[in-house]
Amino acid sequence: MTRYDVIVVGAGVAGTLVAHRLGRHGRRVLVLEAGAAGSAEAGHGEPQPAAPGPEVTDLVGTDQAPGFRAAGYLLQNGPLPYASGYVRANGGTGNVWTGLTPRMLPEDFDTEPFGYGRRWPLTYDRLEPYYRAAEEEMGVAADAAEQRAHVGLPFPDGHVFPMRPIPPTHLDRILAARLDGVQVKDPVALREVELRVVGTPHARNGVPDPRYDDGRGYVPRGAHGRPDPDSRCRGHASCIPHCPSYAKYTPLKTQGTWSGSVTLRDRSVVSRVLVDGDGRATGVEVRAHDGAVSVAHADVVVLAAHAVENARLLLLSRLADRSGQVGRNLMDHPVLLTWGLLPQSAGPYRGPGSTSGFEGFRAGPARRRRAPFRIEIGNWGWVWAKGPVDHDVAELITGQGLSGSELRRAVGDRIRRQFTLQFEMEQGADPANRVTLHPTERDPLGLPRPLVTYDLADHVKDGMAAARAVSEQIFALLGAEDHTDYTPVEAWPGRFEHAGRTYGYRGAGHAAGTHIMGDSPATSVVDGWQRCWDHPGLYAVGCGSMPSVATSNPTLTMAALALRSAERIEADLVARDRPASLVLRTPGAPA
Repeated sequence: MTRYDVIVVGAGVAGTLVAHRLGRHGRRVLVLEAGAAGSAEAGHGEPQPAAPGPEVTDLVGTDQAPGFRAAGYLLQNGPLPYASGYVRANGGTGNVWTGLTPRMLPEDFDTEPFGYGRRWPLTYDRLEPYYRAAEEEMGVAADAAEQRAHVGLPFPDGHVFPMRPIPPTHLDRILAARLDGVQVKDPVALREVELRVVGTPHARNGVPDPRYDDGRGYVPRGAHGRPDPDSRCRGHASCIPHCPSYAKYTPLKTQGTWSGSVTLRDRSVVSRVLVDGDGRATGVEVRAHDGAVSVAHADVVVLAAHAVENARLLLLSRLADRSGQVGRNLMDHPVLLTWGLLPQSAGPYRGPGSTSGFEGFRAGPARRRRAPFRIEIGNWGWVWAKGPVDHDVAELITGQGLSGSELRRAVGDRIRRQFTLQFEMEQGADPANRVTLHPTERDPLGLPRPLVTYDLADHVKDGMAAARAVSEQIFALLGAEDHTDYTPVEAWPGRFEHAGRTYGYRGAGHAAGTHIMGDSPATSVVDGWQRCWDHPGLYAVGCGSMPSVATSNPTLTMAALALRSAERIEADLVARDRPASLVLRTPGAPA
């Protein structure tokens, strides 16, 4: 049986990057993927009955407590729904993400002074070199000067991203012309905030910046990770689920550059991590989709299977839980959506889902009073709030009785003016929000299914109240018709009452916190390198390690953490391979 240097469980963003970096050093790496490899051209594998994953459509709102019903793979028993899904296929959710790559802010690494959340065992400055490495690997397009001036990131003078920023959309330009420099009131934090439309960093091919890498420039990567100098975002507006021009980064691009020492084995569900008598990781137990059980051995095991699946696997293995924190502190970005019609054409359904946003609500003392949030400007009409445009057509037919040329004019008028604001709320780490193993329900391979308990703290709900008030001011300044309405009930499982008002949220798909990192094995699952405290050779990498999810899409931070862990793993393997020093002693001399 082949013994590997490293086994990586999961072929999403984090697992793919770890395998790539270790493969560059010639390490024998086995990557085990629960789902199917599928076709790289298709962008993702087909769903596999033996390795199901949760879909957002598994959730339905109801009029009866708790206000939602959860079907499908991921079972739930909380007061509110964990409203995100994830993909179990080669490339993981990294195949179907939006491609946005903002960095966390320096203050995001310690929210305890604001009265909530957990402190990281590392700082922004310590992670910054790995942010740069991740931006190179993923091909990030952004403007460092804009990020410094209007986001507050401490980029040094002369810092350059691999590519110039993705251009703002017609909608971005309308909002910037009307709103830049205007003050709005935050009624919860009791302060005024200046609005400014700021471009969002993207892992998406734009125009390479010739100044990058000390003037050597950057070559975009297209399908299979091959160099493609002419690869650009073509504005197809189908980034989810697939970018036809291969401009958006996915793990399949990095996999296309894996060395020959990296082996991918799909349809392989890891059911247990194996350890020796000293607690050191020695390998994994694997179940194929036909039920066959096998074992694979390695000196290092890296769990990179998603925050929910990593926690599930640690619980199945009964490992790493001295602190009692495995599965706890589940976080997401609950997203408050507001939507309406501009007086003029917004030019929707062109380009990525969001290219710009408002950054002024992410930081500062206001975090004491309410959750911070970042506002994405939604380019895809009302699709996230109301579904595809078919719903608009049906409403005009059944609600207004329109047909023929009148219907065509009404549909065109409505769709061309649609826009959405997407408020991504920070959710602090709360041990009560957790993943456990269901006591009786099993998946198709006979393994306990994950059970989620989830709720939103008043701190988050107060953030949503502030966001709704800010939205109403923005709509008024734009002269827009506000069509926000969290009905029908069945379409809004994440619906609740707070301070006499109804709110609804969607899940951003940003699961975090289930194997949280920290300074002590008494209060955390992994250390700052994402090493499990009690098990040498066992790493749990990904967003599950993050003590806070802040207000930025977490993929870039996850990638930076994965690259940092890969560096630590390689150092451990180098130490393993170093010859033992021999000390020659004269016979009879004292030892």
